[in-house]
Amino acid sequence: MLKLFEYNWQVRKDWLDWCDTVSEEELLKKRTGGLGYFLPTLHHIVAVEYGWICGGIQEKAVEIPPFEKVASVQQIKDFSARCHEELAPFVYDWNDSLEDRIMIDITDEGEREAHTYGEVMRHLIAHEFHHIGQLSVWAREIGKKPVTANLIGRGLFDINNPNV
Repeated sequence: MLKLFEYNWQVRKDWLDWCDTVSEEELLKKRTGGLGYFLPTLHHIVAVEYGWICGGIQEKAVEIPPFEKVASVQQIKDFSARCHEELAPFVYDWNDSLEDRIMIDITDEGEREAHTYGEVMRHLIAHEFHHIGQLSVWAREIGKKPVTANLIGRGLFDINNPNV
């Protein structure tokens, strides 16, 4: 699971760097599907990961700025870095004893829902995959090459050192 989080973090950074090559107008232009915009989608990816891990599982008080407060590429990069710094130690310390622990989520409707930590962590991985696919489609629509979604070749696995 750790390698998939590392993969998502690499791909997210690559997308944020990719955004530096596109006009702000294109990044904020309404598109079909999902949240409908490049930058709000990247903000959403960061906010969801941070909210579920730090706010939900770790039960910390978290402050997630609305998109309007971090509406530039650099501000989203900074927001992502701040969130990553806080949540990465939990991800790196993950162990099997956490798998079936329960967190309680309060839905938008005010209902209480129980989820295992393992389910939440896997949801976060799949959530980012989903949105990265949307970004890739939108990139092609504007005639730009998307960030590669290839896990192979990212240096996440070292056959000479299987502990990497």
